[in-house]
Amino acid sequence: MSYRIVNGKPYLVGNLTAPLEPKKENTDASKKSFKDILDEKISSKEYGYKISNHASERLKDINFSKADYMEIQRGFDLAKEKGAKNTVMVYKDVALIASVENNTIITAVEKDRAQENVFTNVDSVVIL
Repeated sequence: MSYRIVNGKPYLVGNLTAPLEPKKENTDASKKSFKDILDEKISSKEYGYKISNHASERLKDINFSKADYMEIQRGFDLAKEKGAKNTVMVYKDVALIASVENNTIITAVEKDRAQENVFTNVDSVVIL
């Protein structure tokens, strides 16, 4: 198969009427919305852990600062050092249930809502 370049566009030899169009690959990224990709990049890169949709809804009311999220990262690091898999991180008046293996905050419970709650399948507690 031979090509000829005319005005910067490749043409098959013998067919100078139609330029070759680059093939567009259908990737998974093209199926996601811009907001989904942006949220994924922000949550996974900025702090080193992800925040589930359930936890993000609850954290909207709490208004953590960037320094707070960095302190939570320190909690993940401490839990990893000890070999924890699922942990409860107590930070300020909030209990954060996290999967250390998946680097994900699963949910957040404020002190007012935590009365008479039982946390199960947790192998460690990190107090920050």
